[in-house]
Amino acid sequence: MTRESQGTPAVASIVFAYLVVYIVWGSTFFFIEKALRSFSPFVLGSIRFFIAGSMLMSFCWIRGYRLYIKSAVKDALFIGFLLLFVDMAAIIWSEQYISSAIVTILSSAAAIWFIIFDKPRWKQNFSSPPIVIGLIFGFIGVIMLFAEQLFNDEATGQHKDMKLIAMIVLMLGTIGWTVGSLISKYSKEKQDRERVGEQEDLHVMVKTAWQMVSAGVAFTLVALLSGEYARFDIAAVVPADWGAMAYLASMGSILAFGSYIWLLQHRPATEVSTYAYINPIVALVLAHYFTSHHVTRLQIMGLVVVLCSVLLMNWNLYRDNKRFKVYKRAKRIKRLREMAPKSSIPRIMEIVNFNDKHEKKENRKG
Repeated sequence: MTRESQGTPAVASIVFAYLVVYIVWGSTFFFIEKALRSFSPFVLGSIRFFIAGSMLMSFCWIRGYRLYIKSAVKDALFIGFLLLFVDMAAIIWSEQYISSAIVTILSSAAAIWFIIFDKPRWKQNFSSPPIVIGLIFGFIGVIMLFAEQLFNDEATGQHKDMKLIAMIVLMLGTIGWTVGSLISKYSKEKQDRERVGEQEDLHVMVKTAWQMVSAGVAFTLVALLSGEYARFDIAAVVPADWGAMAYLASMGSILAFGSYIWLLQHRPATEVSTYAYINPIVALVLAHYFTSHHVTRLQIMGLVVVLCSVLLMNWNLYRDNKRFKVYKRAKRIKRLREMAPKSSIPRIMEIVNFNDKHEKKENRKG
């Protein structure tokens, strides 16, 4: 039997999943910018999410997952509207006027809004110095990026105004993502408390498929009402942009998300969340080498400040992580061994071994 068949995923599978989440998610911003050469924003979103939603729903049907529970589908449609329509519409529309690298860095700053809008955790969050410092750093990073876009030599006249509007729209989109995520989180916790086992819940992949359907419908309605579909000339779409669309629907919306969900089932959430630090770097590299946008020193400084703020705002999660505790404990023991006289080292190791046995015993009881 292979390791995966026994329930322990192979190292190669874990590494592959991380590469997908790190690189593919980071590259989707770049491919959105490319696809916008042939597709208008809402037509792009309409086609992308209808393709992705259909593919994912078909996969769930083949796997035999239950596809419909009225209350679960209703929640998924609403969450999909906030997470995949409001946020993605803001991202796609904004990339008409600002670089994909700037978009992904500002999207990473969504951690700011999680701290501000998560009211049940206000007391805990705002009493933590690392989180408060991280919040301040986050706002400084965002201000740096706004300043860089508005006051560089290329930003003049109407172009400067559209950049400002695009960045404001993008920030509103990240707020929509945050609100949708928090509603999803707390509604699930409420359902888990109220559920007594008489009703089966939908699989997470099925819920995601419904969310994509919701986004696809919303994008289509806006594209129809705004006249984007009426102006859309399918014959004018170049093959490379169809390739970008296929990449966004299959790799971005299906493979990357599937890898993310799979990793959450097999790896610590704090470890999986490291994608937030890698995605902006991937987007910045792609923008620098494969687009006409010039990556400035202030952009890089803004990226560093934003990523440091995300690290600080998640510091308590990393600090409480089991692996981090083990690492700190090992360093403490090593320091004791170096400081202690040779005659006391056996006693230190005896205490350490006793603690290990005690912890294992407590874990078995738990």
